[in-house]
Amino acid sequence: MKFIIKLFATGLGLGLMPFAPGTFGTLLGVGLYWLLWHLPIVHYIIFVVVFIAFSSWVADKAQDLYGTQDPGQIVIDEVAGFLVTMIGHPWGWKAVVAGFILFRIFDILKPFPIRRIDRTIHSGFGVVLDDVVAGVYANVCLVLVMRFV
Repeated sequence: MKFIIKLFATGLGLGLMPFAPGTFGTLLGVGLYWLLWHLPIVHYIIFVVVFIAFSSWVADKAQDLYGTQDPGQIVIDEVAGFLVTMIGHPWGWKAVVAGFILFRIFDILKPFPIRRIDRTIHSGFGVVLDDVVAGVYANVCLVLVMRFV
């Protein structure tokens, strides 16, 4: 069971990359989005909500296994955040690249309240929630970028 938890938490091992594990985890999100973008929006949102719940559980268990709060190896939260970023957007290289960049910016800079969530909610849900909020910010910006650019 420990192996399965770590496999999911690390995004199939991408979180073990020696540099930029969050960026590699987000790339896994791109692949998963590619598999799901054609779903009706309601089904996609249901999948994302269930994935967020699953990711929270996995992150919580993985924190126990790694013995630390939000270790860098856990990247399932980046996958969830990118999936939130892309809610309502069609597949296309411009949208995906812009969504990827916007999500990484918000995930790295952690504007309010993302940094507060990251520092105060120490459960697996907190690990995932800061990325979900970053995904919401990125989604709103992506709507604007795709509309006006």
